[in-house]
Amino acid sequence: MLDGIIPLFKEKGMTSFDCIRKMRGILKMKKIGHSGTLDPNVDGVLPICVGKGTKVVDYLMNSGKIYQGSITLGFSTTTEDLDGEIVDMKPLDNPISNDKINNLLESFVSDDLVQIPPMYSAIKVNGKRLYEYARNNEEVERPEHHVKIHYFKQIKASFYDSQKKEQTIYFEVGCGKGTYVRTLAVDFGRKLGLPAVMSKLTRIKSGNFTIDQTVKLSDVEDAVKNNDINNVLYSIDHALKNYKHVDMSLNQWKIVQNGGFLRPSELQIDDKKCVLSYNNDIKALYYFSKDKREFKPEKMFSNK
Repeated sequence: MLDGIIPLFKEKGMTSFDCIRKMRGILKMKKIGHSGTLDPNVDGVLPICVGKGTKVVDYLMNSGKIYQGSITLGFSTTTEDLDGEIVDMKPLDNPISNDKINNLLESFVSDDLVQIPPMYSAIKVNGKRLYEYARNNEEVERPEHHVKIHYFKQIKASFYDSQKKEQTIYFEVGCGKGTYVRTLAVDFGRKLGLPAVMSKLTRIKSGNFTIDQTVKLSDVEDAVKNNDINNVLYSIDHALKNYKHVDMSLNQWKIVQNGGFLRPSELQIDDKKCVLSYNNDIKALYYFSKDKREFKPEKMFSNK
């Protein structure tokens, strides 16, 4: 049984579930999940959790994400990206200055940015996914979505196409979980009074993995054939490395095995959470309970 995380490079044209399905076939195991869906036309980092690694999905997602891509001004689509049908066009007679672009991008930086999710998304409203309403041409009120935008900046000068009268902006954004970058693109255009679309997107960091650490499905297949899967598999500790780590004594391990509490004086730490290991094997993540004044289990990874 494999346990850990494989930083997969998801290629364009595949759904995130396609990656899970193929990975199950390659690894011959069912207990596999991913940390953060990528749309079919988006490529980049997709951490795949296997075995006990599925228990750290939430911690991987909480680490934030970084994307690089482009926004094209001059037209908009049903899906907010190039997969949809064009619904609005407005030619740019003159390009937007780079200073104005920079200031507008900066205006999105927030610890609590409100987004309205795109109709072509998997969020459920009244038990039905938004894309199902969209496909049936049904209108439905979409819930507000609160996200964090750490930074939003240009990575090179924009390009103005004088023939098409469109302008493309090349950006990088660091954001929290649940951010719709497609919607950032559309809202950016809206601030200029222009239709806009996300014309390209690559996730370059997710779950503390950067794009240069990723492997393709073919690399995982080769690793299995060559019996060196550990070369592409990271420990679950990769998702927990920001927490204080404590090596337990045998007596402490016996308490933790049964889901017991530990006093701060026993652990000799003052952090709010800590990773507990025994014999170099991660066993649990504990958090400090203010009401009990003790550390309690938040997530158990093994009691053996």
